[in-house]
Amino acid sequence: MKRVLIVGAGKGGTALLKILYATARMKIVAIIDSDSNADGLHIAQSYEVPTDTNWENWMDKDIDIIIEATGSERVLERLIEVKNRKTVVIPGSVAYIISELFEEKESVVERLKLQMNNQNLILNNIRDGMIVINDQEQVQFVNPSAERIVGIQKENFIGLPITDVIADSRLPHVLRIRRKEVNQKLVLENGKKVITTRIPIINADDQLIGAFAVFKDITEVMNLAEENTDLKEIKTMLEAIIQSSDEAISVVDEKGIGIMINPAYTRITGLRKEDIVGKPATVDISEGESMHMKVLQTRRPVRGVRMKVGPSKKDVMVNVAPVIVDGKIKGSVGVLHDVSEIHSLTSELKRARQIIRSLEAKYTFDDIIGTSPEMKLALEQAKVGAKTPATVLLRGESGTGKELFAHAIHNESDRKHNKFIRVNCAAIAESILESELFGYEEGAFSGAKRGGKKGLFEEANMGSIFLDEIGELSLHMQAKLLRVLQEHEIVRVGGTNPVLLDVRIITATNINLEKAIMNNTFREDLYYRLNRLPIYIPPLYERINDLDELIQHIIEKINQDYGRNVRKVSTKAISVLKSYHWPGNVRELENVIGRAMIYMDMNEEIIQKEHIPSLFDKPAENTSTSNGRKYATESLQAAVEQYEKDYIIEAYKRNDSNKTKTAKELNISVRNLYYKIEKYKIEKINMQDLS
Repeated sequence: MKRVLIVGAGKGGTALLKILYATARMKIVAIIDSDSNADGLHIAQSYEVPTDTNWENWMDKDIDIIIEATGSERVLERLIEVKNRKTVVIPGSVAYIISELFEEKESVVERLKLQMNNQNLILNNIRDGMIVINDQEQVQFVNPSAERIVGIQKENFIGLPITDVIADSRLPHVLRIRRKEVNQKLVLENGKKVITTRIPIINADDQLIGAFAVFKDITEVMNLAEENTDLKEIKTMLEAIIQSSDEAISVVDEKGIGIMINPAYTRITGLRKEDIVGKPATVDISEGESMHMKVLQTRRPVRGVRMKVGPSKKDVMVNVAPVIVDGKIKGSVGVLHDVSEIHSLTSELKRARQIIRSLEAKYTFDDIIGTSPEMKLALEQAKVGAKTPATVLLRGESGTGKELFAHAIHNESDRKHNKFIRVNCAAIAESILESELFGYEEGAFSGAKRGGKKGLFEEANMGSIFLDEIGELSLHMQAKLLRVLQEHEIVRVGGTNPVLLDVRIITATNINLEKAIMNNTFREDLYYRLNRLPIYIPPLYERINDLDELIQHIIEKINQDYGRNVRKVSTKAISVLKSYHWPGNVRELENVIGRAMIYMDMNEEIIQKEHIPSLFDKPAENTSTSNGRKYATESLQAAVEQYEKDYIIEAYKRNDSNKTKTAKELNISVRNLYYKIEKYKIEKINMQDLS
């Protein structure tokens, strides 16, 4: 039994913990993570597996294998450096592949079990006798018909040499010559005469693994002949089965020419017998590759391939298997499953989700991808904010994921079981925004509903309300919102009685509120109310190291939406993506990956460089600055801001773009530096051009 130490209790480490815990040949000595609240540590405790926050405490233990599941190159290097000579260190990437292989193995085992059950059911019910031996000439399988014909019980067969049971058996001879013997006569010890076919079992690697014999009692063969069960009737029976099946079935010959379809096929595809029979296998395909032709070329079955067939482009899932007789391909059989109804139900579900989207938060902090220091800082601030009733102000460029943070803050708070109302302040017309937010009384205006209507703030009572694009509110609405924040009450349009509320307010903006205050488009008193807990969400170009993880997450999401099977992005494609500035942030990244997957062929699994749409069509912004800049034609405020920007850039260059060192030199907080970098778009400037 191998003793295993898992370093890292995140998603990958947790998956490996579950897999190895269920493996009898592996003993998990401990699982380590610097985060004492990691999910994997809690699961390990329920398994009674030791946990720790420092892997160095375990280096003197008797460890056979260390699995590094943190993804940190530094941790991997340290583990390799301090490990015992006999200890094997498995990197996180290999560990991930191992977990994927384990999952794939379980799936394959399940399919094999199902296939074996089906085979056993068939073999145990056929009227022919069957005996299977291994390469050591020991009997491995006997069906009931063989017991009946030979006259010996199964328990007196299994595990014994075949010649101990049937002295004249030629199965050992077939093992030696590795060739089949067809329709040979044999007289059994009980006097019965049988006709038998003996065939060696050779795997795909040309290794001999055994042999089997199928035999008939000649008397039974005569009885079968008398009962008219000849080949013609068997064919008629098979055709009847195919014709009555609810599954759409098509059959082609070895050249890919259609030879049979059933009524279900016509019903699903809209194609008749004369449209298919005698025509190439590609004739029914609207979008996608012919799986019949692929199976005929590879001699391997395919399962679960999505394509569109027929004139109406019916969306189907296809399984195709080859028909191989005496080692020769004779054709293939395809079964189509109509998934249009599933698509319809999925669309209905999506519409339902859109309807309730403003009533519940569907994302948690686990859904926010990123391990860069900048993102970790934002996540830590958001988790702190979730545990307090303070108003949160989410700041960051468009497409950085402010709404995800709002959802996660609500789901992490003690209000998670109550409503989460989302309001895009820029998407609602000013004329109706007040009534939408605060509701109205009956008769408040022409067209008002009888009995009045609750506003979104009342709907969110005891829960949370997310006000996106808060900087787009008019000064009039800002004053109304300020009253809600101060008095914790609202007054409906046309009403006089205040309604007390207990609502958690989360706001977000991508504009510079400080500049808006100076331009008299945003109230300063409201700013101080909203800015109790500001959280800066870094743009993608500030956390470019998160790109690999984000791309993999997006691929998995789009695979589900598009029914694709893309696995990863090539190294060259990653280099292109990492060299781009991403002005549209994660939203633009999703768009680019989605477009790349659309351009790919249905069976391609890796996004290549040529799949990536051009990212550099627009000329890069040349935002170079100079200490010799002339300010004579600018206002005093603009000149001050330009000087501050130039001063920060110089300090940023001196400290090699290290924000912590830059903030220390400027004698300001790191958070304040982040704000000023975002304000002046300093990260978007090519620093080499400034040197």
